[in-house]
Order: sequence, then C-alpha cells, then structure tokens
Amino acid sequence: MNILNRIRIILVVVIFTVLAITYLASHFLADWYWFGEVGYRQVLIASLFSDWGVRLGVITFFFLFFCLNLLFTCKGLDLSVSPGRENWTLKEYLVDRFVTKRRLSILFLIVSFAGALLFSPLAAGKWLVIQQYIRATDFGFTDPLFTRDVGFYVFKLPFYSFLYTLLVTALVGATLVTGFFYLLFNPGELLGFRKGRFARPQIHFATLVALFLLVQAWGFRLRAFDLVRSPRGLFFGAGYTDIHILLPGYNILAGVALACAIIIFFNAFRRSFKLVGLGVLTFAAAYFFLVVFLPPVVQKFQVEPNEFAREEAYLRFNIDFTRRAYNLDKIAVQEFPALTNLTAADLEKEKATLENIRLWDYRPLQQTYSQLQEIRSYYSFKDIDVDRYIFGDSRRQVMLSARELEQDKLPDRARTWINEKMRYTHGYGLAMNLASTVTPGGQPEFIAGDLPYRSTVGLQVNEPRIYYGELTGDYIITGGRSAEFDYPSSEGDNFIETRYTGKGGVPLNSYWHRLIFAFRFNDYRLLMSKELTPESKILYYRNIMERVHKIMPYLQYDADPYLVVADGRMYWFLDAYTVTNMYPYSEPVEEGFNYIRNAVKVVIDAYNGTVDYYLVDPGDPLARTLGKIFPGLFKPLAAMPESLKQHLRYPGELMAIQARMLAGYHMDNPMFFYNKEDAWNIAEEMVGAERKTMEPYYTMLRLPGEQEAEFILMLPFTPARRANMIAWLAARNDGPNYGQLLLYKFPKNSSIYGPMQIEARIDQEPGISQQLTLWDQHGSQVIRGNLLVLPIKESLLYVEPIFLQSQESKLPELRQVVVAYGEKIVMAGTLAGALHTIFVDGAEGTPPVEAGTPPVSPAPDQLAAALQEANRLYAEAQERLKQGDWAGYGDNIEKLGRLLQQIQQIYTP
Repeated sequence: MNILNRIRIILVVVIFTVLAITYLASHFLADWYWFGEVGYRQVLIASLFSDWGVRLGVITFFFLFFCLNLLFTCKGLDLSVSPGRENWTLKEYLVDRFVTKRRLSILFLIVSFAGALLFSPLAAGKWLVIQQYIRATDFGFTDPLFTRDVGFYVFKLPFYSFLYTLLVTALVGATLVTGFFYLLFNPGELLGFRKGRFARPQIHFATLVALFLLVQAWGFRLRAFDLVRSPRGLFFGAGYTDIHILLPGYNILAGVALACAIIIFFNAFRRSFKLVGLGVLTFAAAYFFLVVFLPPVVQKFQVEPNEFAREEAYLRFNIDFTRRAYNLDKIAVQEFPALTNLTAADLEKEKATLENIRLWDYRPLQQTYSQLQEIRSYYSFKDIDVDRYIFGDSRRQVMLSARELEQDKLPDRARTWINEKMRYTHGYGLAMNLASTVTPGGQPEFIAGDLPYRSTVGLQVNEPRIYYGELTGDYIITGGRSAEFDYPSSEGDNFIETRYTGKGGVPLNSYWHRLIFAFRFNDYRLLMSKELTPESKILYYRNIMERVHKIMPYLQYDADPYLVVADGRMYWFLDAYTVTNMYPYSEPVEEGFNYIRNAVKVVIDAYNGTVDYYLVDPGDPLARTLGKIFPGLFKPLAAMPESLKQHLRYPGELMAIQARMLAGYHMDNPMFFYNKEDAWNIAEEMVGAERKTMEPYYTMLRLPGEQEAEFILMLPFTPARRANMIAWLAARNDGPNYGQLLLYKFPKNSSIYGPMQIEARIDQEPGISQQLTLWDQHGSQVIRGNLLVLPIKESLLYVEPIFLQSQESKLPELRQVVVAYGEKIVMAGTLAGALHTIFVDGAEGTPPVEAGTPPVSPAPDQLAAALQEANRLYAEAQERLKQGDWAGYGDNIEKLGRLLQQIQQIYTP
C-alpha cells in the first residue's frame, strides 16, 4: 500500500469520525447555542454539571463497592485443578484455560465497572433532589408528629430515601455478583460449614447481610418519618393506627435489625451459627407481626368501631395542613345576603358591571373567529382568552385570540421546503371583541383584527407578527435571499412581504453551524440550500410550551397561555406552579401532588421569543430553593413593566384545584368534616346537551364593600346532593389586591337558586322553551352558552346567552339573552331588553315573562328573530331552485311551512 492510499484511508477515517462525533454532539450543541440565545445558558450549565456530577458519583460509588467486594472474593476462591484428570468440571476447565490471579483481577475490574454502569440510571434526575437538600428553605412551621420543619419532608427526606435506595441496591448487587463467583469457584466453601468456624465466603456473606440489616434499621426510621403521608385510614397522614402501632413497630424493627446485624457480624467469626439464623428469623417474624398483621387488625377492630373518637386529633392535623398546602387558610370569608330588592336605579349605579357582562361563550365564539377572522385557510385561532383593557376612559372586558399560521393547513402544492422553512414563517396579529356587545346580525363586535391589522379603539400593535406561539411547531429560517410572506393583500392574489429583524434565532453564518443543525434536524438541505445567506438565522423551540419546558422543566405549567397586547407588542403570559407530593398531612389531588403555589409568571415575546420568569410569590419555599439553585433565573415582580402588570390573571386551573379542595375543607370542625354535614360541590351547568361542572370564569363586577368594579375570577358552589347555591369563591386580579381569595357564603335560612335550577326554569318556562324548540329544527342548532352567576350589589343576577347555528354555515349567532332575577325570568334579543323587562316593565306593573307564565303579547325581539329565520329559509330555497336542487328546494319549503305555522300558534292572540 503506497503512502497516497494510506493518506486517503486516514482522511476517510478522520472525516467519518468527525461526522460521527458531530452527529452525536449535535443535540447538545444545538441546545448550547439555543440557551445562549435566550440568555439562560447558566441554567443549562448548572443542570449539566449537577446531573453528571451525581451520575459520576453514583458510578464511582458502585464501582468501588463492587470492586472491593470482588477483590475480597478473589482471596477466597479455589483456583486449583486436579492434575491428570480428563473429565474436568467447568470450574477446572476455566481455571486451566483462562483464569489466573492477574486475569481474574482484571475481570473483576471490568465486572465492577459494568455493574456500576448498569445501576447508574438510579441517579437519573436525582441531581435536583440533592441540590434541593443542599439549598433547602424552611417553611417556618413544623409537623405535629415529629416537630420537624415541613422543609425536612419536602427537601431532605427525598434525599435520604435516595441514599437508602443506593445502599440497598449496592448491597444486593454485591451479594449477587460475589455469590456467582463463589458458586462457580468455591461452592463447597459457600454452602458447607467447617466445624468450629465460618469459611471465608460465609464470613463475607455474613458481613454483607449485617450491613444490609444496618441499612434496614435506618430505612425503618425513614419509613417512620414518612408516616405523615400515610394513605391508610380515613384521611391522608398519620392516624391512630399509624401512630400507636406502626410508629412503635418501625422503632422496634429498627432495634431488631440493629441487634441482628451485630449478632450476625460477631458470630461470623465464632462457631454459633444458630444465633445468626435465630436473629434473621426473629427479624422476619417481628416484621410480619408489627407491619403486616397487627395494623389492619387494630384498624378493623379497635379504630373503626369508634372511628371519630380515635381519629379526631389526627383529623385536625389533616384539615389544618391541607388548608395550608392549598392556601385555603388565606381565604377571607364574608356573608352575602342575596337579597331580591334590586331596582332599576341600582342598576344605573352598576354601569361598569353591566356593560362588561360576558355574553360570548368561548366555545361558539371560537367557531365565529374561525369563520370571520382566519381569512385564509392556513391561519388558525387556537383558543379564546378573556382579559380587560382600558380604552379611553373606559375599562372593558374583552375576548381575544392570536392569529397563528399553521403550516399543516398549507395547500399540498405549497408544502415545499422553501415555503415551510423560509416563506410561511409566522402568524399575524390578533382578533379582539368586546365581551358584552353584539352586532345586529348576532356576531361579535370586533374592535381589533383583520389583515392588515386595524383597531377601532386605538389598540396599537406596532409588531403584529407571531414567530413564537401555541401553534408554531417546526424550525424556520429567517434572513434568506427571498423575503418572507407576511399577509395576503386585499388586491387580487398579491401578498405583502417582510423580513425578520427580531432577537430570536441562532446565526447560520458558518458552515459549522449549518452542519450542526443539519444533523440536529436530520435535514441535509440546511447544508445544500443556496437560499441561505450570512444573515440567516434558525429559529427553533418556537412553541411556547416547549420553550418554557426546555428552560425550566422543574416547574409545572398551566395548560392555557393567554395573549396580552402591551406597549405596541404582543406577549404570551403563562402561569407556572411549584408542586410537591411530600407535604405532611395534606390530602393529595387527582394530579398526584398535595401542595401547590402559583409562584411564577412567565412572559414570552411573540416576536423575539424572549422568556422572562417573574417571581410573584417570594414566600414560597419551593420557588426560593429553585432561585438558590439557579441564581438570576427569577426576576422580582417589581421588575415587570406596569403595562404588563395590568394583565395579571389569577389562573383558572389553580382556582379549580382549590375549589375542589375547598368543597370539603371549608369545614374546619372535625365533627362536621367527618360526617360531611356541610359538604359542597362545584356548581353544574348545561353545556350543549350535557350537564357539566362549571369552570371558573372571569368577569368584571364591584365586590361588596368596594368602590370600583374590578376584574375577578369566580366560581359558585352548591351543597352536596342538592342544586341550590350555598356560596361563591372570588379571586381578585387587579393591582395590589392580586391573588386575594374571597369566599361569600349565603344565609343558611334561605334557598338561593343554583345554576342547574335556573337551567331547569329556562326549560320549564313555556314562552322560552317554545321559542328554543322552534329554532332547534332540522338545519339549525340551539347552543346555550355559559350560565353566569353575577353578584350585583347584594343580589344575584343570572345571565345565559342563546346561540343559533346553521348546520351548513357553522357560524353561531347570538340570538337571545336569558336573564333571571329572583322569581322572574325573561328572554330578549338583548341584555338591555331583558333587564328592562324585569326592572322597568315588571316594576311598573307590566307583567314580565315569569316562570310558568306564557307571554301575554308578542315579544318583538322573538318575533323579529323568527321572521329573520323565515327569510333565511326562503332565500336558501330560492338558491337551491336556481341550482336545480329540487329535493333541497322542497326540504326548505317544508321547513318554512312548519316555521310559519309555529309563528302563527305562538303569536296569534
């Protein structure tokens, strides 16, 4: 082979080696560049150093432990063979052919390293446990059983449990590995006993068993501490059986295990093997009696017959700690009289509340947004958010959504690499409507939207392009030779173009970067494309949920980000929670944790992709500990711009969790709690044809005793197994009152209509039910929106919008509004009309449309709606006639005939 061929071979090897290393390193390098882009590289460094430090520590521990045991084993192995034998055993054959003392030592090193690697996954993700142990923050109060600070259970006990698992695994692993070699090379020494003393293998095994029992003694102490999270019995946490049977039992077992360990260790060098066996049997028998047999017997025959008397003291602990864990102890309780003396003059004083009553249900409204504001098939509105904005001198509740570009909806012929990666790169703008207003055609009154973006109320958006959002998925490239598609022009098939000038993205200004990302995304075109320029950048992790999880996966994130417009820019707000399942005595929720705080607000710039974490609950020990682990991660809330603070919202997901716990844990009297005498349920409502639990809803109203209307989140409660309303929970959102929880209880000597009772009254009122039946014919569908329970002054108002949707257009129209107050219930074309009927016409003697009373005269709004439906059916019939669709024409004429008959029946005196 000549030198040229050798050089070629070396070059090929080098190239393939570099490519292999690049491929393996591409994910790490892509993350390294990305964390540098978003400014959180210190988080990546801290995570990597801590994670690999723990992994190396665990590998080293297992390697040394296995190695020491195997080297000790080496001295006790019989490596002799019988000379002249033809039929050797497997051991003799291996010894003769392969095994020497030196080779065996090398083999033991290899086995130790392999075993260490095998058990190294035990360290996966445990670095945070260790960091939290080192940087633990006290909670400031202790548990009632061991008088340890709650931080001991949240931060320290998981670390001790991790160490216990490592020690048990190491001892069991070493026993199995050494046992294999003893059985292979010295079975007689291991299984047989020399008179008067143990053989070396037996001494080794006895020592390992003694160490195992020592670790078990410590483990029983840890299990004793963990009784504060016992699921046994009536409630979560240590109860009568745990404290009087299991706790002493664990202490006794710890002593027995310690005594057995000492006996086994000392008798390994003496002749009394019987004491060793007796010690092990004693430990097993004690464990069976104290842990397996006795607790259920005591629970069944001593506790359950007199359960409350036995458990009362411990039930108090459960109530107290559960209320602390979910912040229920911070709820201010007030009485709400629910009077029925509201007048038209009172309503005039509540203008800020009435003009902000949310008539639009987010479910039908999302379909309306899709029909009226998507404009092109490749745009999508993922969901509808509720917020409040100031327009001039007025503060209004609005509903809004971001118009995002969904590449999967591009036409097939446009699904090219250039289009998907470099042309169709971003969404554009938003749509916004007032929550309380309706156009004459039954559609929302859009105050912002369209392409290009415009606003009728002066809501300025200087940068409407959305490069980071809820629907942004795969990576894109900006700064190519061609400009990006911005939005379609109103003139023909033309479109407006733009170029990205934001802070987001990693530069592709070198072949090395292009090579890294080609491997990272398995896309060779990143190397080959001529469209890239030195100014090109690659934007990835653009989905905001993926983005925040990538930076800080140690928080739990709300499932519903919401859009905010501030200072001419668009931002995403996302609530982040600190949770744990280690809180003593606190009842866990279905999600598995038993402590939660909305400690952090995350703000993501929709154009630049910048991510800021703001600490809104500096008193939360979990968030403070994370702040110590990752210095500089959390910014104080004071650093958040005032324009963004105006849009802070108490998260509905958190209130739903708190409400579920409050339904039982509003009772702080153990006797009441035990008997469920005052148990509540979250109120229910009709959604379509289904009965569902109400979701927390935002509204603007003036709370009792306050001077101004404010943006609140609220949820009603009903008593368990009854439909009347018992209380309502409110969370404040504005200014210094953000996060305050208020619980308003109704008088127990009066019955207040619950949401489902109002739903039933709507169905039972002849005038309303006939009208709804009239609309809900073939070809159209009646949709009942959210039933809102609205406290007005010291009274309650119930409002439910009624939508009508054609099966063909899928465009819901808000047709009627049902309002209930006291014993009065009316349906009108507008909220103002319904309120006028109740509080003006009804007050002046004109009979309102009350429950059980048919209308005495035609309702103009209802008649107008029926005539509009008749006109629609007639126009549709004429269109089908032009198309030659005789079957469709006949069907529409038949529907029109039935409609006219119903109009005649209802509205003829």
